[in-house]
Amino acid sequence: MNNLGEHIKQKRPDCIIDYSVERDELTMNVAPANIRGLVEFLKTDSTCKFTSLVDITGVDHPERPKRFDVVYHFLSMYQNQRIRLRVSIREEEMVPSIVSVHPSANWFEREVFDMFGVIFTGHPDLRRILTDYGFRGHPLRKDFPTTGYTEVRYDEEQKRVVYEPVKLVQEYRQFDFMSPWEGATYILPGDEKTEAKG
Repeated sequence: MNNLGEHIKQKRPDCIIDYSVERDELTMNVAPANIRGLVEFLKTDSTCKFTSLVDITGVDHPERPKRFDVVYHFLSMYQNQRIRLRVSIREEEMVPSIVSVHPSANWFEREVFDMFGVIFTGHPDLRRILTDYGFRGHPLRKDFPTTGYTEVRYDEEQKRVVYEPVKLVQEYRQFDFMSPWEGATYILPGDEKTEAKG
């Protein structure tokens, strides 16, 4: 994998920031502006032939200046190899779409946009794919509340779906982080045997 990493870095030094091999997996950190060109190179280069796009996903690191990682996974069935590309961007930055190189990226990029709010420039139809049309926010961001902002339910009286702000009782919001067994005042089945031995 190191040989492959060196080959790609020598051929496309404008794209690669650095790379690493861990557990026999090659991960390359890529400059955001050059992702489309690198993906095209990886697809057509005879040494690489990464013709199958497996997945595109995101990772949220709210503590970093470059908050998001957009991660691409490719497979070369010709060379029996896999590669991971990682693009780190700030919250307001955009990533070039790779739909023109891999048409299957269409829905993957829409999912990353929907879940994380990452915008892909040049995408033919960048709109939500998993959440509702009026959905606010991006659910896989780490600062998104677990309860969400809106409750969706079917109202029997109105005979339609109703959207309402989430209303939670205060008890729901407080957690003691104690396991069900800590501080229990009852005896679980089988506990009487340990007390008899003592």
